[in-house]
Amino acid sequence: MTSTEDLYHSSMVTNCVLNASLSYTAIALNIITIYAMRKTSSLPRPLRTLLLSLAVSDLGVGIFVQPYYVVLLVIELKGADPVDKSMDNAMYAMAETFSIVSFLSVFVLSVDRFLAVHLHLRYQELVTQRRTVLAVISIWMLSVFLAVTGHFWLPLFLLDFFPVVLGFCFICTGLVYCRIYFAVQRHLREIQSLRVRRTEQNIGDMEHTARMRKTAISTFYVYLVFLVCYLPEYCTNMVVSHGELSDSLKTFRLYSWTLVCVNSSLNPVIYCWSMRHIRHTIINILRNTHPCRKIELRSKASMMKRRSHSLLLEIEDNHFGGINYPVVAIILNKKRTEKV
Repeated sequence: MTSTEDLYHSSMVTNCVLNASLSYTAIALNIITIYAMRKTSSLPRPLRTLLLSLAVSDLGVGIFVQPYYVVLLVIELKGADPVDKSMDNAMYAMAETFSIVSFLSVFVLSVDRFLAVHLHLRYQELVTQRRTVLAVISIWMLSVFLAVTGHFWLPLFLLDFFPVVLGFCFICTGLVYCRIYFAVQRHLREIQSLRVRRTEQNIGDMEHTARMRKTAISTFYVYLVFLVCYLPEYCTNMVVSHGELSDSLKTFRLYSWTLVCVNSSLNPVIYCWSMRHIRHTIINILRNTHPCRKIELRSKASMMKRRSHSLLLEIEDNHFGGINYPVVAIILNKKRTEKV
């Protein structure tokens, strides 16, 4: 075995272990994140819907894509017969579907934050929940169509035309965030000039601008991590489509595809770190699900129950001892009626 083959073999083992571990991480973190987003009512509904779509696609990567990728690596390591071609195409089409959904969700998130910053008060009139749901459904249907078409009927489209579209969308998303940055800076300067004469409307504008700024920064972090994770695989596909797949490029492609899968585990961390409401909801969920916390809550509940019972007994004794408690007498009569 040559040094190049040995490097490729060790890289397959490393990527197999990484993806097997990251699959559990992506599943657990995205399930908690989806549950937390559904419980976080303080987020704007269009933003929450788009983030849920992105989290569902990340969950799909952890459930389907990474385990199958591990199976392919194990088969290649053992030198066994490859899987059926139709099954292989179906799983690659599924992986492409989740990747396209993630990409389009990040792009639509940037457009949503751009409209929120620029439209200001008109944002709620134009960006409704119904339109957001229709946009999410369109994203998933378009992703399935592009992935299935590219793998089963038009492979040349996937190799030639689709990378150009992805590169164009990468650039457009970056330009949108640049526009958001300049718009937020302009609003901040306006707020600085309005701090001298504080009115109720000015205070409301400042709070709205602060919220828009925080959510725009959070979604920008999502885009930045997405760019870092997907750009190596995108460049590798561009090289492969216009040249031969060398041994070093094969090794690099193993790690680039693993980096794409890592993005599914990083997005929930970004939500928890940059979005305060989601972070607090996740912390409360983890506290309530901890075994020690459950024991503590049960002990507190039983203690409160004993205290309330002893207090009722004491009040009942005082009542029948001649002390007049009209309200307490009504409560005690109600308790006796419920017992009967």
